[in-house]
Amino acid sequence: MRKIYFQVVACSSLIILCFLASCKKDGFLGQTQTSNLNGATVFADSANTVAFLSNIYSNVGFSASASRFTYGPILNSNGGIDASSDEAEVYDSGGSTALAWETGTINGAVVTDDAYKISYTNIRSVNQLLTNLPKAPINAFVKTQMKAEGRFLRAWYYAQLVKHYGGVHLVGDSIYTYTDNIPAIRNTYQECINYIVSECDAAAQDLPFTQSGVNYGRASQGACMALKARVLLYAASPLFNLAPIKGTKNDALVGYTSYSKERWKAAEDAALVVISKSAYSLNLDNSTPGIGFRDLFTLRYNNEYIFQLMRPTGNSDLEALFDPPSRTGAHGAFPLQGLVDAFPMSNGKAITDPTSGYNPQNPYLRRDPRLDFTVIHDQTQLQNRLAPGTSAINIYQGTFNGVGAGPDAVHVGTKTGYYTNKMLSPTAVSQDFEHLTDRVLPLIRYAEVLLNYAEAANEYEGPTQQVYQAVEAIRQRAGLVPYQLPTGLSQDGMRLAIQNERRIELAFEEHRFWDVRRWKIADQTDNIQTKGMQIDRNGNAVTYTIFDVRKRNFRTAMYLWPLPQTEVAKSPSLIQNPGY
Repeated sequence: MRKIYFQVVACSSLIILCFLASCKKDGFLGQTQTSNLNGATVFADSANTVAFLSNIYSNVGFSASASRFTYGPILNSNGGIDASSDEAEVYDSGGSTALAWETGTINGAVVTDDAYKISYTNIRSVNQLLTNLPKAPINAFVKTQMKAEGRFLRAWYYAQLVKHYGGVHLVGDSIYTYTDNIPAIRNTYQECINYIVSECDAAAQDLPFTQSGVNYGRASQGACMALKARVLLYAASPLFNLAPIKGTKNDALVGYTSYSKERWKAAEDAALVVISKSAYSLNLDNSTPGIGFRDLFTLRYNNEYIFQLMRPTGNSDLEALFDPPSRTGAHGAFPLQGLVDAFPMSNGKAITDPTSGYNPQNPYLRRDPRLDFTVIHDQTQLQNRLAPGTSAINIYQGTFNGVGAGPDAVHVGTKTGYYTNKMLSPTAVSQDFEHLTDRVLPLIRYAEVLLNYAEAANEYEGPTQQVYQAVEAIRQRAGLVPYQLPTGLSQDGMRLAIQNERRIELAFEEHRFWDVRRWKIADQTDNIQTKGMQIDRNGNAVTYTIFDVRKRNFRTAMYLWPLPQTEVAKSPSLIQNPGY
């Protein structure tokens, strides 16, 4: 079985290239004979070689996809990694990886194998590219850049593997075929981190710090350094800085076997490299509080995105997932009350602070502007088509909660009383071909780098002025007044402030699931009774009632993903993660 899998992998990229070439009517690909594409003919043609690299890019966002996990024979979306954390509830109780994470029933037999297969497929494709690129009919300068892009992408996919599983097998530059005896022994966590960092450093030497024009969206030196900073931050965090399961012979597979505070310094320095270049900045718009945060995600070109998944112009991908049913949305994960409560008031104070001004009978009034731009709640204003097939748009202010209030109501359209608003365009409408967006999807953005720096620096040096400045820059862009953190925070206090800032600033961007694990607090955040909000109206009287959604379960093994049982079964050398 193992040989068959790698035979399929070996052919996958060429099959896709054949499809691309045969469908395109103009340009280089349209002029290329496509009936006999193979490893030799692909790299003998410049257009096919470029298309081969582009295909490797096409999968970079798989882990962050809002529709990553599916269920049922027609593969309905059931949310992504956000529904596997305390951010959101799954769309449907049909079986999926997300539901297994929620209920604590995840294991190697039910977990999706996408992280394993997609990552290794693309790593193999990079190795094919690097082996064949020297003989491709492309000028030397472009070859150098393509090689660097390939090495970055290889580091990217290894980073995906490591955050899922810990140490994995490093194949180096090898290109295995179905006839080879393919090794499966996992490298140590430390070896994997060192390899990813070295690949980022090597790729960065031959890439511009930012990409623009037709190269926008491709790997850059900034992306290399930002990925390096993220990987080192994870490595310095409690889950990995000291292996979570001690006293076994396989400790080194799942983390370092001894603690080092200097790992925080390495992460701090790597993030500071990105910051010090002044090539990236937060998207700012002072016309309305927080509007720069909202509009960032609708901009195809901006100075905050460091690495992004390019999407076709004129798309409504997220609207189709996140919008309420009355707006033809479907199958998106539903935000939980815990996430809503994590957003402070507009004065920056937590809603639990008795001096914050929070009113539980008007819970969405004067909140952090990012709440409105992240969660669709009662009285949220949304764009709406007047009627199917018409292009006119009006502002619709709807009641999304309240039993019997229509298809969008709690217990009808949403399990929690909320829908996701993060990254939605205020003018795009699902299934309306005239009102779309040119968005691309963020994979690394500058706000994350600031928070990565602040966290690493706080752990290494404590809450310095530079740590304050990094966090406060994000709070200022959010529209908080005042945006300053309380003075005199302890290291523990700053740690909690940074953790909450990451939770709300980076919500629905594939961070929360990994953050609570690397901080080693998932046994607290994911072992909970999740909550939702029901709103009932009787004339002018409004009642807000918090209700139970689902009891979440978490066990120690769930700090890491189980390796797919189909892969473990192929070789006794592939050691399953502890607890599975």
